[in-house]
Amino acid sequence: MIYSKLASFKLKTEFGITLTEQDLKEKAKAIKCVIFDVDGVLTDGSLFFDNQGQEYKAFNSKDGHGIRMLLENGVEVAIITGRQSDLVKHRAENLKLSPDLIFQGYRDKRPAFTDLLQQTGLSKHEIAYIGDDVIDLPVMSQVGLAIAVGDAHWFVKQQAHMITKSSGGKGAGREACEFILSAQNKLDDLLQNYLESSHS
Repeated sequence: MIYSKLASFKLKTEFGITLTEQDLKEKAKAIKCVIFDVDGVLTDGSLFFDNQGQEYKAFNSKDGHGIRMLLENGVEVAIITGRQSDLVKHRAENLKLSPDLIFQGYRDKRPAFTDLLQQTGLSKHEIAYIGDDVIDLPVMSQVGLAIAVGDAHWFVKQQAHMITKSSGGKGAGREACEFILSAQNKLDDLLQNYLESSHS
């Protein structure tokens, strides 16, 4: 096993059964699509504006590579965010995400989630959601694997199946991606390939 740095796990009672780390891995094995919130998950939640009102966000490159790793291993990636931003559109294009799976301007995220289910043909248990605030809960409460970032709102952490060690915009997304890939027995070979490539 190359991979040992797993996210922090919380035990949660679901349908009267206490989830273990192995239960979480079983949930992660079934995941075929990961939904990311943006502000507070792919960023640290800060919003920067210049004097003309132009908005800026900072994205973490490690999260971006984690997303690429998912895509390269057959896991779809979607974005559902409450805000509307050209920056998110540009970041999604940079990561080569499907435009059909980018949902912006949804304060109520449930309609976007319904559209995503229809577009992908996936079941709810095949989807993971990574969130940080209460606006994410209506979708997080429906998916197979609900992940809260390390600095998420306390109530969101309480409802999540697992919590990352890292905070939003600081590598939390990468942790979640690697946990899912590890559970699906894909991560070790993927990391080993980087070592082999360095010697070629």
